[in-house]
Amino acid sequence: MAATAKRLYKGTAGTSVTTAYTVPASTTTIVKNIVMTNKTGSAATITITIAGVEVVNNYSVAANDTVVIDLSLVMSATETITVQAGTANAINVYISGVEVS
Repeated sequence: MAATAKRLYKGTAGTSVTTAYTVPASTTTIVKNIVMTNKTGSAATITITIAGVEVVNNYSVAANDTVVIDLSLVMSATETITVQAGTANAINVYISGVEVS
């Protein structure tokens, strides 16, 4: 089995639910880190769903603040990560992990 460190998602969350990552076939992914940065002068909310579970649910990130979550969540083939912000162009999200195939 090959384990490959990987950036799973990098971008600015939109106000509609967007699929950020889908686990490839015959692969297991371990989500290791989520970084959320509010680049505006007002608090903004973010929801991140991993494999159908809201891991970050309507979380308010303070103005001009960064939140880092270290974790170890295992995802199976075809499961997804979705992101959704409460305010357009407010929160950058960076998700990293390891794909095992």
